[in-house]
Amino acid sequence: MPAELERAAGFGQWWHDPLTGHSLLSPVAAEYLEMPGDSADSLYACFGHVVEDDIPELIRLWTGVQSERPLDIRVIGLARGMRWLRVTPLPPDPARPRWRRGLLHDITDLTHAAVRERLGYALTEYLVGTHTLEDAITNVIQLICRNLGWDWGAYWSMEEGGAAHGQLRCRHFWHPPDRDLEQFSEVSAELGMAPGEGLVGRVWSSGRAEWVEDMSTDARFLRRGSAQMCGLWSGYVFPVTYASDDGEHHRPGVLEFYSSLARQPDAQLPKVSATIGALIAQTAQRLETEAVIHRLAQVDEMTELDNRAHFYAQLNRHCTHSQRQGGRFALMFIDLDRFKPINDAFGHEAGNAVLQGFARRLLDLAPPPARVGRLGGDEFAVLVPDSGDERALAALVDNVLAAANRPFVYEDVALNVSASIGVSRFPENGLTGPELLRSADAAMYRVKQNGRNGSNVFSTSSPDTLAAQRARLAQRLAIEAELRDALQTGQLHLAYQPIVDIASGGLHGVEALIRWRKPDGEVVPPDVFIPIAEQSDLIIDIGRWVLGQALRDLASLQGSALAPLKVHVNMAASEFTSSALPDTLRAMSAELAVPASQVVLELTESMLMRQPEQVKRVMRQLREIGFEISLDDFGMGHSSLAMLKSLPISSLKIDRSFVRDLASGDRDRAIAQTIVNLGNHLQLEVIAEGIESQAQLGVLAACGCRFGQGFLLGRPLPLEELIRTFPRARTR
Repeated sequence: MPAELERAAGFGQWWHDPLTGHSLLSPVAAEYLEMPGDSADSLYACFGHVVEDDIPELIRLWTGVQSERPLDIRVIGLARGMRWLRVTPLPPDPARPRWRRGLLHDITDLTHAAVRERLGYALTEYLVGTHTLEDAITNVIQLICRNLGWDWGAYWSMEEGGAAHGQLRCRHFWHPPDRDLEQFSEVSAELGMAPGEGLVGRVWSSGRAEWVEDMSTDARFLRRGSAQMCGLWSGYVFPVTYASDDGEHHRPGVLEFYSSLARQPDAQLPKVSATIGALIAQTAQRLETEAVIHRLAQVDEMTELDNRAHFYAQLNRHCTHSQRQGGRFALMFIDLDRFKPINDAFGHEAGNAVLQGFARRLLDLAPPPARVGRLGGDEFAVLVPDSGDERALAALVDNVLAAANRPFVYEDVALNVSASIGVSRFPENGLTGPELLRSADAAMYRVKQNGRNGSNVFSTSSPDTLAAQRARLAQRLAIEAELRDALQTGQLHLAYQPIVDIASGGLHGVEALIRWRKPDGEVVPPDVFIPIAEQSDLIIDIGRWVLGQALRDLASLQGSALAPLKVHVNMAASEFTSSALPDTLRAMSAELAVPASQVVLELTESMLMRQPEQVKRVMRQLREIGFEISLDDFGMGHSSLAMLKSLPISSLKIDRSFVRDLASGDRDRAIAQTIVNLGNHLQLEVIAEGIESQAQLGVLAACGCRFGQGFLLGRPLPLEELIRTFPRARTR
């Protein structure tokens, strides 16, 4: 058959005389076997380019010793690389009955496709189920080497510290056990490459795959000497990259594979490297996402400590282990003292800085195996494994107290707190996590009662036992339940404290204050039930009730001499961040026919600093409707003058802490004068709170403060008594 027809049909023919050992090949068959001519006097001359492992089976088929089934073999040529051939024996030719004959088919493309499919399936199986990239990557390298005919493979990744300062390191490598490549492996494992350095560094930086034609002479290749000694010749290096959902490109690492053969023009690796890199990158991305999710489930985002749930889980696990092993350990419950005033005075950013700084100090003082957690707010806990040294535990407690007492600097301001620490022990004070936490909390509470800034070890002989702690909790829950009932059964009412024109003594406005009188006549002070309401969702319901009742009382004054009265209403932080507040108040005002301009909504600076943009948006909407807004407790927050200038407010209230010592305190007098001047320049009404003496009133009058509020000027009164005491409201 002419060579052109054989080539078009994709096969070549061969003949072999078992008696003489002579073989004949058609031109296509000779080409397939990398033979220079069409005949060979020996089988080894004929099979000079066949892979050594495949020769024994091929000889048996070629000579007729083997059964008549086809055989797949590999042929490696310098020009065409490795090819796959299928050798199929044919029945004897009647003209030459002694001779063996058969066909050679080039099945390289089919084999490559099958190998790629098998490789893809195996890679997916390795990578999809793995929990760490390290568990799978060596298997992946081995799989590629065995299936695609490479002698050595490795994975490089960036060491911790990132590309700015780190180096690429050879994390995993593999080679066939029968190849002596240990020296090359050792050199690779000891080498570090900066981004852009060497062939691996270039590929990592550029994100593009590269061939190395001759490893012994290529200047880009940094391991030339060991490669030459080990007989490695050519290689292929490609990146592992992926793009995250935000469009950022990530480079987990670089894969490299080397062979003792010259560059393989038909090597499969370049054809599948993109798929391999994508699979590994997807695995790296999945593991990275899982790590983030795992971290979010266990770590407090602000402080980087164990979060409440994870710390509780670790504590319970430690209890179980210690009970089984007969171990002991201690639990420290830490509450920061004087933390809330920092939040109120300087804003939550300052409070966060304190929490983060204290968390770092805790970690420095209690390194692993101790566990440090943030339980919420300003509460922390430390699980201290038993070392048998009581003095070491006492020293740790003292060091934590000292760490809390050292100032925290925020925007060049020194912020000072202290800590109250309660300590419980396993198993003396509890066998479970909740029991130990209750004991430590009870011990900490005793420190609070005794002036704070100290520590206490729980003792069952203490008068403040777990029973006492539970009793306090039960009392709080009982008050909360009674308060819910009071809201529904009309036990709440409003009292109105006058806001007076200091010069004339006339009534300028009133502040609505909530009061609670139980059916048996008992009066519950606001400083008892308001904090409980703020710790639950009740504060929102109470706030709505106060607003509604104040508007109803205003409506009842229509047609009287007090009709133009303005009512100030304190707002909870959660209310003033609600975008629904303007529409709710608009509807209430319209329903009761009360002008919005008669309602002054009060918020504190600390409320404003929690979510300033959202609060200012709500403030502007309320002002557009007609409601006035007053900034309460001015001087105690952390708002800047630039922010104050942009706020849509109508009045400021000087905090009572500045009014208290006006008669004798030059600094407080200077602060009051400054606030009055500031208000006048910004065309705002200035109201001083907490006026209780004539001396205070005289100083405020001298400062030019026009309006005041306090027991000296009028105590909170029911609406009817207010009408009798102030028969007329001052109008502007």
